[in-house]
Amino acid sequence: MDIVKTLSQELKLEPGRVERTIALLDEGGTVPFIARYRKERTGGLDEAQIREIVRRRRYWEEMEERRQTVLKSIREQGRLTPELEAAVNAASTKTELEDLYLPFRPKKATRASKAWDAGLEPLARWLVDLADPEADLEAEAAKYLSPENGYETADQALRGAADILAEEWAENAEARRIIRGLVFREGVLISAVRKEFEGRKTKFEMYHDHREVIAEPASHRLLAMFRGEREKVLDLELEYPRTAAVRELVFRFVRRPKSASAGLLLETVVDALDRLLAPSVETEVRNELREKSEAEAIQVFGVNLRDLLLAPPAGRRAVMGIDPGFRTGCKIAAVDGIGKFLGYRTIFPNAPKNDVDGAKQTFLEMLVRHKVELIAVGNGTASRETEAFVRASLEELPAARRPVVVIVSEAGASVYSASDLAKREFPKLDVTVRGAVSIARRLQDPLSELVKIEPRSIGVGQYQHDVDQAAIKASLDEVVESSVNLVGVDLNLASEELLRYVAGLNKGTAAAIVAHRNARGPFRSREGLKGVKGVGAKTFEQAAGFLRIPGAMNPLDNSAVHPERYGLVEAMAQALGVPVQGLVGRPDLVRSIEPERYVSEEAGLPTVEDILRELEKPGRDPRGEFRCAAFAENVRTMEDLKEGMILEGVVTNVTKFGAFVDLGIHQDGLVHISEIAGQFVSDPRQAVKVGQVVRVRVIRVDVELKRIGLSMKNLGLT
Repeated sequence: MDIVKTLSQELKLEPGRVERTIALLDEGGTVPFIARYRKERTGGLDEAQIREIVRRRRYWEEMEERRQTVLKSIREQGRLTPELEAAVNAASTKTELEDLYLPFRPKKATRASKAWDAGLEPLARWLVDLADPEADLEAEAAKYLSPENGYETADQALRGAADILAEEWAENAEARRIIRGLVFREGVLISAVRKEFEGRKTKFEMYHDHREVIAEPASHRLLAMFRGEREKVLDLELEYPRTAAVRELVFRFVRRPKSASAGLLLETVVDALDRLLAPSVETEVRNELREKSEAEAIQVFGVNLRDLLLAPPAGRRAVMGIDPGFRTGCKIAAVDGIGKFLGYRTIFPNAPKNDVDGAKQTFLEMLVRHKVELIAVGNGTASRETEAFVRASLEELPAARRPVVVIVSEAGASVYSASDLAKREFPKLDVTVRGAVSIARRLQDPLSELVKIEPRSIGVGQYQHDVDQAAIKASLDEVVESSVNLVGVDLNLASEELLRYVAGLNKGTAAAIVAHRNARGPFRSREGLKGVKGVGAKTFEQAAGFLRIPGAMNPLDNSAVHPERYGLVEAMAQALGVPVQGLVGRPDLVRSIEPERYVSEEAGLPTVEDILRELEKPGRDPRGEFRCAAFAENVRTMEDLKEGMILEGVVTNVTKFGAFVDLGIHQDGLVHISEIAGQFVSDPRQAVKVGQVVRVRVIRVDVELKRIGLSMKNLGLT
């Protein structure tokens, strides 16, 4: 097949752009590199478009491989006709291809195969072709008796012949297409609570008696229904217009309705549908519904993860991280402006010890010693009690010297703390102390710290544990890669975990870079990267533009300008009569440059304009300005919530049906899509994103089910 033509038609892209993009990928180009530094060749395709080319190319290559396997199998059986070969070659979906292959797929013994072996196939053909309304079916069937195979009577022979027809009709590609389409157009997935849960509250309460129209399903509801079935709380049934399905099959297979065999053929149609075709199609439909729902859930998770990773960093300021607790105390750990661990202590300001005075003394001493500017309190158990202690303790300091207190999500911190990575990083520290360090660092720079955690453990997904785990990992790795390369990485500070997501690098080269850095000191220039074992010309080409070296002799080494274009910048500076250092960060000079003068065959206008934007604000961070929510001091548990309260919170998760908001009480509230704005909102992500600070009104509180209903109507964003 012509993959370029197929992709260009499917994705509505000019064939040349697709062909050149595929060539770049085949040359070893990474998606971030191609999107940023090869715009001339791709015609300006963005990352999303290039990744779609990668995905759909993989699909069609797998499809073509399967097509050849199918043709080979049928050919080896000696059953490949020119018409069938043409149909297989024309199949445009994997489902269509498998439908064509189904009659030829090796299978276990069936009722039909038993009848075939007994020689009843000619009788089956006679029944279909029969036109005579007076024909004697039993007399004809008596000619095909086969006692040794279990067909001792004419009736048994007729039933055997019908079994052959039922299987053939159930495996007919066109019939399957028709019935599948009917189910998708008019089918309904019905959920009902199982008897043992009747009259009881469950987390699937809204699905105890629910009908989901298959033509317009909501992915989150389908995934909830499937989970309810898997947890044996719900029973699911697929309802479809059976009468219409029978009518379609009769029209297709019973060609002579007045023949003596018409009644038997009608029974055979019903048997083919109920016993073979409908169960098979139901399985396919449910699988397709699940796959589409999972794909949407993964997409939602990806958007949320990206928003979380790109949350504004607090920056290079000393931070104290606090992992709160009751009985085991609170672990407090300090890190300097670049995340270096400085020290930790354990304090017991909460029950049962209630050592408030001792805790305050230790806390303030550590605060002053390490010149802490920010305090990150984890949002887990004892969070609000610990926050109250911290704020009260800070009253001892002059207002100008009080650090800002921020509640930080602990999601995934425990996963990191117990990981091999954390053990290597802090072999002598307790798990909870590692957690406190992680909490501090994720306030400084969410991206750098969160890349250390398996994305599925970060908790910004919709049924992330219910979907295909290989698919979600691949998708989320793409999100992390995209986010890391969008921001750029400090070559002298980045961890192995962060470096391995840089375009062109991998786990091995990331480890080699850190080892080289530890042995020889910080990199002085990007060129120094070429001295790292395993970093060849191609790796350097792909990675260099995304690596930053603050304070480098060449200021371009701390920018997104690729080393291959340094000569171009030097020409611009020379034309202006200034050194490169005198051009970088000088908007007045940069804006005086006419980009068209520097367009060449190697660097087109898009590349030149990108360079000029970078020269204006070198190393600019695409993330927004850091800010935090102010949780209500009088609201620490669900019991403190009252309908009508207006509170400030942080969006922790955005789904198709609404947004979850952290109010600082260990249980997120839900702003249903209908409560997000005064006007219609088709997708919550149009209005809010993960990490956003919002104002909400409490409209419902169900302590038993731990559900909090919130509204953002007429409150606006903070």
